[in-house]
Amino acid sequence: MAQGAFVAYYRVSTARQGASGLGLEAQKETVRRYLNGGDWSIRAEFVEVESGRKSDRPELERALSAARLHRIPLIVANVSRLTRSSAFLHRLLEAGVEVRFCDLPEIEGPTGRFLLQQMASVAELEAGMIASRTRAALQAAKARGTKLGGNRGVVMSDATREAGRATRTAKSKARAVDLGPILVELRGAGIESLGGIARALNERGIPTARGGLWSPMQVSRVVAKLAPKMA
Repeated sequence: MAQGAFVAYYRVSTARQGASGLGLEAQKETVRRYLNGGDWSIRAEFVEVESGRKSDRPELERALSAARLHRIPLIVANVSRLTRSSAFLHRLLEAGVEVRFCDLPEIEGPTGRFLLQQMASVAELEAGMIASRTRAALQAAKARGTKLGGNRGVVMSDATREAGRATRTAKSKARAVDLGPILVELRGAGIESLGGIARALNERGIPTARGGLWSPMQVSRVVAKLAPKMA
């Protein structure tokens, strides 16, 4: 049985299906069966109404953003709803979100096996390459006489420190962008003060970048990053 909260993403191919619930209700039922009782909740639901051939999926981006904000998995009824092209799979891998496909364990036949093999191969290849590079780097360092393990007085170069700062800055900006629509919504509801926004974010269960509770100071930093977009 499932535990915790989830963000659900559904896709229907036509506006008629979206209006009538055809296809949509079936996907919701698939999600309910997958979760199979337990102590769970759907924090948010997003419905995409478009053709599977299109690459622009704004509701998928909103769903991924919500999953990142709440740090909870994205759940999809059918694997075909997201992975008709490798570009979507790469988008999911880069989104930093855990994705669960309700039908993945039950896929049968040549198509299912091919899909599972491809997804498994990508994960296996990535893990193997990382492990190989790590072993090679450790062996090279050992050959140079470097003592491995712990802080051995190694001093990072300016370029390395700068790269680290750039990575942290990029992650911080991406987090702020995810928060942008929420802040606009709160301001539209009349919540203007930093303290009020912090309380609202905490009440919604949206953690800070480090997983803690919001304070007015932390909100002010996010607002500063988004100042040009929120002006």
